Amino acid sequence: MLEDCKNAQERWGGVHSLIDRWLQQRRNLLISFIELKEACDSELESVSKARIDHFSESLMDYISAGHFEIYPQLAEEARAFNDEGALNIAEKLLERLEMSTEMVLSFDTDFASTASCEQNIARLPAWIDRLARGLTERFALEDQLIARLHAVHSPATSNAPA
Repeated sequence: MLEDCKNAQERWGGVHSLIDRWLQQRRNLLISFIELKEACDSELESVSKARIDHFSESLMDYISAGHFEIYPQLAEEARAFNDEGALNIAEKLLERLEMSTEMVLSFDTDFASTASCEQNIARLPAWIDRLARGLTERFALEDQLIARLHAVHSPATSNAPA
């Protein structure tokens, strides 16, 4: 996943400072995820609530930035170029992204309080695996969204059929 993040940053970096910051946020999220997974793999009982909170906060910040900053900005850019095809694709991709958003919210709820964290700590490895799959799919969908809406602005493809 971390390598895919680097590739996305290379592809889309510089396109827009908002997207650049978001891709850096994605990278930081992945680092936090890897650290949590490694801690979970080495000694589950020693995983601290603070470590889980750090990851969960990074995750929620990333998801929120996507929903409230990035996706609307990309849609606005597509509207500015009157690209109905991009808007239709964006709508379909956003529907698919909603599933992983629900998963993230469930994770956050399961580990929100000290009591719920203690109650659910045995489920953390399963959550890590589930989040790995969900985030991998989410990042791929987001990259498709960026690619489709970025293609509208690319001088090399502006005359190409959509």
